[in-house]
Amino acid sequence: MDYNGNILIDSAEEFSATSDTDSAFGSASPSDANSIVSGINNYRFENGRRYHAYSEGHYYAPNDDRQNAQLDIFHHVYALALDGELFLAPIAEPERILDLGTGTGLWVMEMAEKFPNAMVIGNDLSPIQPTWIPPNAEFEVDDYTRDWVHPHNSFDFIHARALYATVADWPKLYREAYNTLKPGGWFEHLETTIQLVSDDGTIPDPSRVHEWTYWLDIAGSAAGKSWKISEQLKIWMIEAGFQNVTEMVYKLPVGNWPKDEKLKAIGQFNLLNVLEGSEGWTWALFTRVLKWPPERIQELMEGVRQEFLNKKMHSYFFMYVAYGQKPHNPRLP
Repeated sequence: MDYNGNILIDSAEEFSATSDTDSAFGSASPSDANSIVSGINNYRFENGRRYHAYSEGHYYAPNDDRQNAQLDIFHHVYALALDGELFLAPIAEPERILDLGTGTGLWVMEMAEKFPNAMVIGNDLSPIQPTWIPPNAEFEVDDYTRDWVHPHNSFDFIHARALYATVADWPKLYREAYNTLKPGGWFEHLETTIQLVSDDGTIPDPSRVHEWTYWLDIAGSAAGKSWKISEQLKIWMIEAGFQNVTEMVYKLPVGNWPKDEKLKAIGQFNLLNVLEGSEGWTWALFTRVLKWPPERIQELMEGVRQEFLNKKMHSYFFMYVAYGQKPHNPRLP
């Protein structure tokens, strides 16, 4: 399969009577890390959605059941794209692993099962993770944009995924990761682009999806936290002092239009991902930063949804994975 070339189209899917989500999913509907601070469960409710209380306002997406389901769907999209792997870095027998912005904690729990002799820790602004977890897994409430509480040289592997639009100072975060890793440890960072593209020009012109991602970018930039970071991961890693830096780029289709079976499966789940997630990614930024009225947001998002459901639109976005190693004889922080 050539991920650098065009994605072949399964023309039969354009005329299928069932929707992508129906056919694929049946009835599926669309600090201090050592202590839980007072008021952490006093969630903020806004526009019918629930948001985190700790470091209130730092993260744009809700933490309610609907958005958490989307996080689990996106976890599956990542896994499909990586052929079932949880990471790409060449780690062997890690003793301590840290996951930044762990969300529902699926990655942590699966890593804990994969490495039963390792301690796997996930941090997040919201304590939304399950309580029944592997004995070598742990969750902490923490803000990775602040000074890290873990000591230097204490982890063998640090993992980050989908942190876009949450960080104002990326060089600082990369320095924290570098310092917190043991010499010889690995840092891996995965992000996706938000701009959709097509190889055959089937995205409408004008496009509600393009309008939506344009304003997402404007809102994120106005808040000082850009969405457009994917192509910078490798550069930031090298600038932070990591060695053996590798970058991989993947195409993630939206919809089951690809002919290739793997890409079709990715597209089916990715369509559900954007349908379930798009409103949650939008409302806080558009109301708090852009000051849009609810009616304008609703009208835009209905157009976005209809465009995503258009079987004749053969769209995709990119996923970047970069990983690098802290030198065995690192420079002083």
